[in-house]
Amino acid sequence: MEYKKVCMLGLGYIGLPTACMLAVEGLRVVGVDINPHVIETLRNGELHIHEVGLPDLVREALSSGNLTINTIPEIADAFIIAVPTPFIKDEQGEYQGMSYHLADMGAVTSASQSIVPYLRYGNLVILESTSPPRTTVDLVALILERSGLRAGVDFHLAYSPERVLPGQILRELIENARVIGGVNFASAQAGRDLYAHFVKGEILLTDATTAEMVKLMENTYRDVNIAIANEFARLAERFGVDVWEAINFANRHPRVKVLNPGPGVGGHCVSVDPWFFVEAAPELARLIHTARLVNDEQPHRTVELIRRALGGDLHGKHIAALGLAFKAEVDDLRESPAIEVAQLLARGGAKVRAFEPFKPGEQVEGIETVTSLEAALAEAEALVLLVNHKIFAMLSPKEVAQLTPARIVIDTRGQWDATAWQAAGFGVHRLGDGSVVRG
Repeated sequence: MEYKKVCMLGLGYIGLPTACMLAVEGLRVVGVDINPHVIETLRNGELHIHEVGLPDLVREALSSGNLTINTIPEIADAFIIAVPTPFIKDEQGEYQGMSYHLADMGAVTSASQSIVPYLRYGNLVILESTSPPRTTVDLVALILERSGLRAGVDFHLAYSPERVLPGQILRELIENARVIGGVNFASAQAGRDLYAHFVKGEILLTDATTAEMVKLMENTYRDVNIAIANEFARLAERFGVDVWEAINFANRHPRVKVLNPGPGVGGHCVSVDPWFFVEAAPELARLIHTARLVNDEQPHRTVELIRRALGGDLHGKHIAALGLAFKAEVDDLRESPAIEVAQLLARGGAKVRAFEPFKPGEQVEGIETVTSLEAALAEAEALVLLVNHKIFAMLSPKEVAQLTPARIVIDTRGQWDATAWQAAGFGVHRLGDGSVVRG
């Protein structure tokens, strides 16, 4: 089927790049977002998110005239829903004493409802938002059918999850394999026809619920493997072992690949998606639930490491928190364990100054953020590496020593050479390193 006009609902980290990809391939694209800041920023030719290569792509899409920005949908040949699906912050489910987070499907519901007045016979609707199994058939289809049209009969309906890595989104949107699940096979084929405009990787067709499960499986697999790494770090501290050395040696085995521990798991996917399995089938997702608890507890464990490094008391201590993003080399602060650690330190009485190089000075509830590394270091008694951005990994201990009165560093990422920092006069404490008491 030929598609000439696409309506993209949601202009975030996935929606905006996808809209631009389609626009530069010659399709007319209406990008829709309900956030006035996003609309104003894009209409001014600026960006509200950081992603390598995205500024040039957005400029090309806008200058071509194929991409326009709006606050409401328009009649189109295809609609793509790429809105957030976080979990509900203040509400939990419970099964036999086991509590779990619930998916907040409000944005998907609203986006689906907004399409109804514009839906026409022969249209294609694709949900990209990560969702609990059966969302496409049990939620989106029922909403869209209020139009009087039947999913899989009068219009095509499919689910196709994003599978990209922040920092490499543009390349991976093109090169990665794409899974498209339809409510029937014709819908999956229609989705393939649309994505084939820019996807060079293999396009795999299946049913909608399988495609939903594939996405959740990918992120849950990572979450479980990070959880075991975090448990290894705790065990290493108990047994007087350097977990970083142990992981390095274990990974010499040809069939072992232990991931790195850290201060927690964040982002809009890995820290959220496993809960969708637990919510959908709590009686079955026992291992998944345990892994989530391990990783959710890790920021608290990190704070205890920092407390011990500071002599057991956080009150009044000046701490420089290096990094607030959920992972290295991105500006995405969603569900970031680094933010949680900084906030827990502040609530414990510490005076925290945080520097995030990809969003300098970004306001974060409960902590002071600054616009430069120098400002974070100026009055610090301790430095805490929370995100292994390259700018932090490349710091010279001798140069840092001249910028700060601090003589204690806490490395939660296994990134810094402890010997070099010690030689510069710092006491060094590392997450997962129980081999020696440093300082």
